Amino acid sequence: MEAPSDRVPLAERVEQLLAEEGPLPIVAAGHPVLRRRTVPYDGQLGDALLARFVRALRVTMRAAPGVGLAAPQVGVGLRIAVIEDPAPVPEEVRVARGREPQPFRVLVNPAYEAVGSERAAFFEGCLSVPGYQAVVTRHAAVRLTGQDERGRALDEEFTGWPARIVQHETDHLDGTLYLDRAEPRSLSCNAAAARYWGQPTAEEAARALGFDLP
Repeated sequence: MEAPSDRVPLAERVEQLLAEEGPLPIVAAGHPVLRRRTVPYDGQLGDALLARFVRALRVTMRAAPGVGLAAPQVGVGLRIAVIEDPAPVPEEVRVARGREPQPFRVLVNPAYEAVGSERAAFFEGCLSVPGYQAVVTRHAAVRLTGQDERGRALDEEFTGWPARIVQHETDHLDGTLYLDRAEPRSLSCNAAAARYWGQPTAEEAARALGFDLP
């Protein structure tokens, strides 16, 4: 079923979103835009509008708060995402998850491929699936290619938690939610996750809830 916003040109749709002050509204699972492969960015917004849109994504991500945000999560089917992670976590979590601070960056037309065969499983959440977390097994290292907001080429390896962020946000641009890759038996509301599964790894959750880790 076509939504009314589907008939609005992308630039006009973005202008409408930016007309309101403050963070953009984040769409939740069930909205069709989250299940569609995005359109590659090839200048549809123009430099000035793109810059405004990127600023709005940054404001929205930080306000949520989150460590990444893809354009479809604000209702725009363009292949653009932003990531940033100050990594305010205890040392044992940082070490176990390979979570290192990441500066703000813009991913335009990103794609990733696995580097090596190692995989890692941790609880993961999503701003478009509020209230829940689940264990997702992902590549431990990936190579990201694409461009930044100025058209400069990106070709970089990510490992640990940054690799997870890159995969999560790029998946959004292909119409994939983290739940599609999650271990169903691990699905936990945020309150339960905080009460039972706050450990740096998912090993205890796997034993108690009855699922396998890689």
